[in-house]
Amino acid sequence: MEAPAAAEVQMSQIVQPVHANARGELSAGQLLKWIDTVACLAAEKHAGISCVTASVDDIQIEEIVRVGQIISIRAKVTRAFSTSMEISIRVRVQDTFSSTEKLVCMAFSTFVAKPVGKEKVQLKPVALLTEQDHVEHKLASERRKVRLQHECTFNNLLKESNTFDDELNCDEEERVSTWRTSVQSIELVLPPHANHHGNTFGGQIMAWMEAVATISASRLSGKHSLLKSVDMFKFLGPSTVGDRLVFNAIVNNTFQTCVEVGVRVEAFNCQEWSKGQGRHINSAFLIYNAVDYKEKPITFPRIKPISKDDFRRYRGAIARKRIRLGRKYVISHNEEISRCERWDISNQVSISNGNVEALKNLAAKKGWELTSAVEKIKIYTLEEYNILSIWVEKRMERPAHLAYHLLSDFTKRPLWDPHYVSCKVITSVNEDDQIYYITCPVMNGDKPKDLVVLVSQRKPLGNDNTYTVAMKSVLLPDVPPHPGYKRSEIVCAGLLIQAIDSNSCTVSYFNQTSSSILPYFAGNIGGWSKSIEETAASCIHFIESASDTSL
Repeated sequence: MEAPAAAEVQMSQIVQPVHANARGELSAGQLLKWIDTVACLAAEKHAGISCVTASVDDIQIEEIVRVGQIISIRAKVTRAFSTSMEISIRVRVQDTFSSTEKLVCMAFSTFVAKPVGKEKVQLKPVALLTEQDHVEHKLASERRKVRLQHECTFNNLLKESNTFDDELNCDEEERVSTWRTSVQSIELVLPPHANHHGNTFGGQIMAWMEAVATISASRLSGKHSLLKSVDMFKFLGPSTVGDRLVFNAIVNNTFQTCVEVGVRVEAFNCQEWSKGQGRHINSAFLIYNAVDYKEKPITFPRIKPISKDDFRRYRGAIARKRIRLGRKYVISHNEEISRCERWDISNQVSISNGNVEALKNLAAKKGWELTSAVEKIKIYTLEEYNILSIWVEKRMERPAHLAYHLLSDFTKRPLWDPHYVSCKVITSVNEDDQIYYITCPVMNGDKPKDLVVLVSQRKPLGNDNTYTVAMKSVLLPDVPPHPGYKRSEIVCAGLLIQAIDSNSCTVSYFNQTSSSILPYFAGNIGGWSKSIEETAASCIHFIESASDTSL
């Protein structure tokens, strides 16, 4: 077995019945305890002094762990700042008999070093020994930026979420109140609950929070609720042995097959307990799925906010979901396996038809969720099996045929899309199919990207009123990767243009994102960038300012 690196710690455990929930699976609370323990030890191994948990975020649970299986938890310091560190935690499960391993989850913790006396803490930098160390070190900086601007981003998105209130009036009869999902619990902190600093063990607090959140989610679903992800555990202050911890949990909002539960923790010493004046020490937002007796995910009922606090939580959940979705795609580095098809004469008809069909199938998928709505522009997202797709809908006060004529000519794309530096035709296959070589600007200090893309366009046939412009990457032996660019890939993207009347139309842009394209979208989805809205507005201006002589 590979030995842990200098700032890395590993724990191995056999899951016993005492670690399991009623379903015979490793309880999420126990998992959180182990994660916090290993992360703390990794932080202290690097710092050389005591460290405390500041936050835990971006936990995505991918696999169920059962009694008798072996769990392995590795934690390593990815980057040290002045007094804080980011810890990356990777949890894997091994079947005892088959020896097969699967990823259970990844998580990221932030720990703060506790100064000794009046001595100022200045953490040493992390030694970067491998290429992966350098990648994780860079990503840690990106994640830290997202965390630091979280409050500002959240408040901005909270204002935007008011535009979703109209949806509440559309199907009010089908919505349910959250009053019955409210759960309160109390725990007395005893010596076994303390950590090696004498404060309440952070992992224990997270386990208690997860327990009340599970009850809350289960009250809404009436089924087994399973923790799917954790938006963030915030540690706002310490508690000690003898404190009374009061936990309050309630469902904030539902999103089809998942539900967000918010948990608040207040601590009371004896004097504070008698006066009813507690200290707010923890907050968390946990995301749950629920399954029926056939182990299939159920769809949660929609929430009906009533009080002012209900609306605040309802809107807050929408904003957090958007941030969470964007943040998810800056937490790790995945090398992409190319799915480009080789272009040649023998398969050009099938690739072209498949290009158009794939775009129409993407547009027809169920589960698109509205994430932003500003004037003429709406943005929807769809997440399937960790694949993120984007749909940007724009209303234009120009005829559909004019929009199609201008947007299907990709040589004009750099005139309105800042994500395209140049776009030139390298192969004109026929009237409906062209292959373009596209260059893109520099992003995050990396090399600029380039693409070789097939654009297939179709005019409406019969009763159909939709113009189609589909695009996907292809392999051309005559256009190998350029050393000055990073070759990227478009899996499935394009435009569907539909007439509203003779003088207006809707233009819908779809993109099933690949890892190489995600940097252009993640910040916008997460709310800390407006590049999609700005590009859409530029497209609208380009079309609406065009004259009929452009045809």
